[in-house]
Amino acid sequence: MEHALSPATLAELRRPRPYPAVSVLTPTHRREPDNGQDPVRLRNVVTEARKRLEADPSVTRERRNDVVAQLDRALAEVDLAHAEDGLVIFAAPGEHQVWSLARTVPERVVLSDTFLTRNLVAAQAAERPFWVLSVSADRVTLWSGGEGHVVADESGGFPLERPQPNFDPERQEQIGDTPSAYRDEGTRRFLREADTAMAALLREQPRPLYVTGEQAALSLLDEVGSVAGAAVQVPHGGLAHAGPEAVWQALRPVLEAEARRDTTSVLRELTSARGHRTYAAGLDELWQSARDGRVRLLAVEENFRATANDLGDHLLPAEPGDLESREDIVDEIVEQCLETGADVRFVPDGALGDADGIAGVLRY
Repeated sequence: MEHALSPATLAELRRPRPYPAVSVLTPTHRREPDNGQDPVRLRNVVTEARKRLEADPSVTRERRNDVVAQLDRALAEVDLAHAEDGLVIFAAPGEHQVWSLARTVPERVVLSDTFLTRNLVAAQAAERPFWVLSVSADRVTLWSGGEGHVVADESGGFPLERPQPNFDPERQEQIGDTPSAYRDEGTRRFLREADTAMAALLREQPRPLYVTGEQAALSLLDEVGSVAGAAVQVPHGGLAHAGPEAVWQALRPVLEAEARRDTTSVLRELTSARGHRTYAAGLDELWQSARDGRVRLLAVEENFRATANDLGDHLLPAEPGDLESREDIVDEIVEQCLETGADVRFVPDGALGDADGIAGVLRY
């Protein structure tokens, strides 16, 4: 199952496909007893997709069989034992993908000439993905991080390794101590190589970067390259050889402190916008402003969800399950704002007060 949505991957997912490009979405659950319903719901929604294909007169038998086979292959790849909060399956002639999301999605089936990507985009924005580079003299490990976790990542050729430095024994005897690995020219070359690889990855997949390591390692990486200077440095050794849980625990206090500062900054901007009459709040106002490209900053409470009917010039609240409603209207607003260059921030539930879960700063 896929987790990381890079700009290149999103562009590929958004390109037109031969009809039908099928998008299957269903909410999933991480824990018992709620996850007991997931296999049944997944089978039901995939069955619904097959029925829709069968009933569509514009789909030839050959193409229908191809897409159904892709759905079956995708279903076989789903690992509900490691489910998150939402699951998206894409299937089109000759291809399929399975995406696990850390954000719930509405249960739906869409047949079109493009895949439905807005829920992926909103989930990616809500998760606030980041990179972690753990540095030592003989190994540099890359981690991909999101909300509440990090996992080892092999992008950019990581992890990088080299043999343990072999210091001159005569020099050790003369000075009576083992010289620092970070004064060794081989270490300089090794960390310069790591810096080059990380810089290339950041150009391809830009995210906030955290660098961990002994202070000497961080100083040398900063000296020989460019990525450490723009990163958040976390002086903590041993993580290049550690597991993801150790890395997460070392990073967690830093991330929590940043999240508090970020929320304070967002609320300060919203307060200032009220005084300058560039403040907007509520689904209806933000929906229109997003479509007009007027939103500069969008703030959304982390678990805010809403179902609405689109009447063209405004939205009306709707009940979940209403066939005419937009169940993922919040995700649509998030994606539209990102498309027009807005800064999208997710804040703790209740942080926006009387704004009903969503607020923004307008460009004009």
